[in-house]
Amino acid sequence: MRSRSLPRTDQPPGLDASFNVAAGASPHASYACVDTWLTDFRDLPRIDIPTLVVHGTEDRSLPYESTAKRLPGLINDLTLVTVEGGPHNIGWTHPDEVNAGLLDFLAR
Repeated sequence: MRSRSLPRTDQPPGLDASFNVAAGASPHASYACVDTWLTDFRDLPRIDIPTLVVHGTEDRSLPYESTAKRLPGLINDLTLVTVEGGPHNIGWTHPDEVNAGLLDFLAR
């Protein structure tokens, strides 16, 4: 069995990095937090600073329709950048779109 700390050449480097982060998390906390991902937005209206969310439409961990699409009505000064076809961890798969959204947000 290969070590998870060694990069593979047949997949994007972000996949191994993401796996290593997940593998280092508490199993109980990782399991217990899942139910809150799609439902616990109660504190979001208290955010009072400009906020950027960059989210992919093909995120299977945090589906766009259930999460990011709901945010404009919950956070006052929100900039939502929707990345068409973007999966979870779009910083690895769509860096140009993520960087453009970040630079536009910072330029305001």
